[in-house]
Amino acid sequence: MEIKTNLKVFTEADVPTGPGITKGQTLKQLAGDVNHPSERMTIRLAFFEPGTHENLHWHMIEAFYYVISGRAVVKDIEGKSYEIGPGSVVYAPPGIAAAHSWDCLEPLKLISIRATAESEKTLQFDVDPNTLESSISIDFIKRRQVISFKKSIY
Repeated sequence: MEIKTNLKVFTEADVPTGPGITKGQTLKQLAGDVNHPSERMTIRLAFFEPGTHENLHWHMIEAFYYVISGRAVVKDIEGKSYEIGPGSVVYAPPGIAAAHSWDCLEPLKLISIRATAESEKTLQFDVDPNTLESSISIDFIKRRQVISFKKSIY
């Protein structure tokens, strides 16, 4: 019996940079796309310019971040601030209780892992900090190419 490898080895330089979710953010997709398939996760390198702000938001799935370089302030839904830097880990379970925002103080580079490879499940919802009402823009849905749901989002 012959076994053919499906091991993938590549460098960050081989991966194109694309637009991020927020102005001032760019992404490199390392796993969970057609070039680097994965059944169960999306892994990206995320880059943020200094001064980038990402609104308070939450995810439908687990999100994990590991800071490689730079500094930022992450705030939770209660308004508590966490200054993060190289080696910091941010874990956001699914749901509004793990809502968070980002304010980048320096150029920030981090590894972003989502617990799914299905774009329908990688949506994020903005939260109004006063009313706690959640919303999502149609432009964000278009960018994620989930105008119609072919599968259950659960």
